[in-house]
Amino acid sequence: MPARPDAVAVLPAAPGVYRFRDDGGRVLYVGRAGQLRSRVSSYWGELRDRRHLRRMVVRVARIEALVCDSPHEAAWAERNLLERSMPPWNRIVGGLEVPVSIRLDPFPEAPRLGLAPASDPAPGARCFGPYLGARKVKLAVSGLNRLYPIAHAGPTRSAGARELARLRGGQDRPVAHLARAVESVLDREPTAVADALAALAARRDAAAEAQAYEAAARLQEEIEALEWVVAPQRVTVPAEEGDRTVTAWADDVVVRLRIRDGRLRAWEQETCTRSRPGSRAPDGWAPFLRRNADLAARLAALPVI
Repeated sequence: MPARPDAVAVLPAAPGVYRFRDDGGRVLYVGRAGQLRSRVSSYWGELRDRRHLRRMVVRVARIEALVCDSPHEAAWAERNLLERSMPPWNRIVGGLEVPVSIRLDPFPEAPRLGLAPASDPAPGARCFGPYLGARKVKLAVSGLNRLYPIAHAGPTRSAGARELARLRGGQDRPVAHLARAVESVLDREPTAVADALAALAARRDAAAEAQAYEAAARLQEEIEALEWVVAPQRVTVPAEEGDRTVTAWADDVVVRLRIRDGRLRAWEQETCTRSRPGSRAPDGWAPFLRRNADLAARLAALPVI
């Protein structure tokens, strides 16, 4: 294998997507990582169960990366890009996870919190998402139902449902109150998110202390799934937020992201001439763009071959 390129050391230990280009500028591969530096570095290692990629690695002339705010955002970025274009060394269009939404039906007679295949709720209901990974989202919903047992709070509950609500602390909590609590978490309100995660962690620790290890393991899965669902991500949002193109530049390198119908559809980088670094984007995008423009400029200065 060729020596590990200097560009790898520039990558942060943060989630993101990466792509490899050949000396003609052609994109060879797009991938995602929980830690960019570690993942990209592995291509210049033994490759073990990915030995077929050795033929690709010797053709890599440039590394590009987009640092994301969470692994969930990186997963969406990879999926969106691969749905539009399949580089020759990628095998799966859009990745493995299935997109799903969470639907909250706060109707007093039949309240419900569960998965929905698409964000098309009935009148009065709310859909959150979309999210990637049906299993993870199902676990997150399980954790929310554990904390806010809205499905067991309606007036038509059975005796078993009333007892379950009592055990989960929801027997005297109105449906509207439970619905607002769920909405606060899924709307990513910081205090609500922190309180929900702390409450699940307390139940996990209590289960472990009681040597109920299977229950503790299940609660840990729910915690990780809820963290996945509420993690920051901007590359896939409800389509009604519209189309936009956000741009940033640093040291003669411009990074341009094209959002269409609420989803990142193109990630472009090229050399340009600007008198000073900067960005052009709506509120909330500036830090994301600045760090990625700076990274793009540093990587552009370190070709692989």
